[in-house]
Amino acid sequence: MADREPIHSIVVDRPYDLLDAAALDTIHARTMEILETVGVTVSSDSLLDALGDAGATIDRVSGRVRFGPGLVEAAVSRAPRSYVLAARDPDQDLDVGAGRGYLALDGCAAELVDLETGRRRSTTVADVEEITRLADALPEIGFVWQPVAARDVPASVAPLRELRAQFSNTTKHIQLMTAVTPAAAASAVEMARIVAGGSAALRARPLISSFQCSVSPLHYPGEALEAALAFASAGIPAGFVAMPISAATAPATTAGTIVQANAEILAGIAILELLVPGSPTFYGTCPTVMDLRSGAAACGGPEDVAFQLVGAQLARRYGLPSSIGTFATGAKSSDWQAGAEGALSVVATWLGGADMLCGAGLVHAALVHSSVEMLLDVELFALVRHLAKGVSIADDQLATATITDVGPGGTYLSERHTVDHMRDLWRPHFLDRQSWESWEAGGRPGPADRARSRAREVLATHRPEPLEAALAAELDRVISMAANGG
Repeated sequence: MADREPIHSIVVDRPYDLLDAAALDTIHARTMEILETVGVTVSSDSLLDALGDAGATIDRVSGRVRFGPGLVEAAVSRAPRSYVLAARDPDQDLDVGAGRGYLALDGCAAELVDLETGRRRSTTVADVEEITRLADALPEIGFVWQPVAARDVPASVAPLRELRAQFSNTTKHIQLMTAVTPAAAASAVEMARIVAGGSAALRARPLISSFQCSVSPLHYPGEALEAALAFASAGIPAGFVAMPISAATAPATTAGTIVQANAEILAGIAILELLVPGSPTFYGTCPTVMDLRSGAAACGGPEDVAFQLVGAQLARRYGLPSSIGTFATGAKSSDWQAGAEGALSVVATWLGGADMLCGAGLVHAALVHSSVEMLLDVELFALVRHLAKGVSIADDQLATATITDVGPGGTYLSERHTVDHMRDLWRPHFLDRQSWESWEAGGRPGPADRARSRAREVLATHRPEPLEAALAAELDRVISMAANGG
């Protein structure tokens, strides 16, 4: 692979606990109570049989699965705390759970803001390719979700076309969020095997990971769980993500939503670990609240910040890698609202100690992708990453000798120490620091204008490492077989 800048990550070695130990224990106890007395519904007779054999309590009339606290805790304890999310370029492998936070694209938006026209429109496979290629060039993006949906192809093969588009346009790790049936999962696994070089190679270096979402409140489609089992059986990390909406699909209170989301996530992980013990998984949470005026999701408020902090804290309590919903402003453009909500979100996710920050580029409450917003989110991530490095008090950093040499009334401009360290200062790409006169002479550009220009420049020049032609042909063969029911 060609030399390129290493992937950037945020140090998460000193996470902040929003809840004290007693409050966290209460959340856990109420979660266990819900899982034991209420449970979750699972729409699969075969999975109900398997879970009954594994020790869960099954109610076939309602399709409910109930778990004793000991069963949940024992199952969750089987999951590894850390593992590698491998990439087509080994230099871009990610050590998840090792004290680093990695930023991802978010998805899977059905619409985007066109980079050229600025108008909202439906999304295509070509958009998946273009956005992935842009993300491939950004060292701040550690791995990629499917940023938008391939709405111009049949739904039955859309996840595979999206995966094919991403394999061809990035050498980074790919996390699948759209392969939610066992058939799609099986085909995706086969595609990953082809690129990895076989089943053993894929198990040793999983080039893709996956997750399934609960359907709030407290339900898992059987096909989604079967897809998770198919991924896990191939050695591919299979996480679980809850996305409840307070006052709509979850209680109206922040604590109630946290308890329900925790129950849904732990139920999914417990099911996985009971049936495929020791599988790499992760704790994913992305709750929000309902807008009381419209009934729509209202991303970006203070409740979201609490959900992020507590979600990461709970994942740490259970010894699981965390995937925490980050950014996804409620704003419709890259404006003051988007900046304020994005900054609060990424700071909260960093302070919470998230392993995966998912992710950059969404506006309008995660319904619309914007590549301009993606670059601005990346800038906020870079700012927080710089802050997370902390302040070194090494002798050279304290600079007492240089302060002594310069003395009162002097200047540091010509000092060797300044030359050696001035590039350590954080410098923005899109935030404005030029003089008023220069800004006016340039047409009064804003951060979004600069980000748009940069996106166009990257797309015009960046060419990811291509797939070998034989591998690409094999991927197309798998997609063709899936399309024909093979």
